[in-house]
Amino acid sequence: MAQSRPKKLWNKNKFALLFLSPWLIGILAFGLIPMLTSLYLSFTNFDLFRAPGWVGLDNYRTMLVDDSRYTQAVSVTLRYVFLGVPLVLIFSLSIALLLNKGLRGLAIYRAIYYVPSLLGGSVAIAILWRQVFGREGLFNQFLAIFGIEGTSWITNPDYALYTLVALNVWQFGSPMVIFLAGLRQIPKDLYEASSIDGAGKFQQFKAVTLPLLTPIIFFNLVMQMINAFQAFTQAYVIGGGSGGPLDSILFYTLYLYEKAFQQFEMGYASAMAWMLLVMIAVCTALLFLTSRKWVHYES
Repeated sequence: MAQSRPKKLWNKNKFALLFLSPWLIGILAFGLIPMLTSLYLSFTNFDLFRAPGWVGLDNYRTMLVDDSRYTQAVSVTLRYVFLGVPLVLIFSLSIALLLNKGLRGLAIYRAIYYVPSLLGGSVAIAILWRQVFGREGLFNQFLAIFGIEGTSWITNPDYALYTLVALNVWQFGSPMVIFLAGLRQIPKDLYEASSIDGAGKFQQFKAVTLPLLTPIIFFNLVMQMINAFQAFTQAYVIGGGSGGPLDSILFYTLYLYEKAFQQFEMGYASAMAWMLLVMIAVCTALLFLTSRKWVHYES
């Protein structure tokens, strides 16, 4: 008697499914189920102490209409993303171009420049950064050499966000290494041909390097944008966990943490998490749509 199609597929793939089962169980138990639970809780007033009560779209309406701190958190986060990400890409690409000149000991320089990316998200570095930009910090001591009297940049609402942008730029190691790998893949023949045609260094960079590097730029842009939207540790430590002076560094994730683990509004926090997912998805989709205009693949 011939076996049914499902049974044939099972017999053919059962060992593959067996070896994949730990991953499948993990993604189901720690990924899909928590996500669906969070989606359900976003429509409730769950506070950890009582059973969830269905409130429909009230959490989302409150966020978008009644919660002024939520609006401030979105504003601060968007400014951080749209200011910090381009600066990281420009700085990391500049360093990669310098390292691509064939320096001796390139591996050592590459390792040194990558260290900030390993340490930048740690609590210790955030505390150090708070000291650097404090009233008696190293930055003000540097300004004093030129006779400039500095301020406490961390506690000044006009400048606090820019200190976090500077910290983000300092963590340029990861995109720098990716840019360097991309630069190494550009054929030297193209530079030689453009040089014969009379192109200078800037023209070579504009006509050869940038077009061939656009897929790498696009990848780094998407990854850095997603990471910037999720920034938390730096703002929590430097701002004392409260969003800093006048909520000037009230990042979205910091406000979400406050709602969830200080005020125990888990339903509201779940709604915030899903709104963050929507914002990241929309920005990523826009990048993919616009990439057709400026990202050039070899094919």
